[in-house]
Amino acid sequence: MQIIAQCPRCDSSCLLDADATDRRIRCQKCHRLFKIPRAEEMSRAYNLLKQVSGSLYVDENGKMYG
Repeated sequence: MQIIAQCPRCDSSCLLDADATDRRIRCQKCHRLFKIPRAEEMSRAYNLLKQVSGSLYVDENGKMYG
């Protein structure tokens, strides 16, 4: 399984193997370190987003806007 990660600073995307979950990676474009969540956290977040009827944005500090 592969996952697509998006850098929170420059929005560039990269394709990663599933073993990259629960690790910090460095963006190849801007070189910022960011954490890839565990697979369990991603599935919970995906299920929550499916239930939301409007737009929802969560910043890197965990604050929600929408």
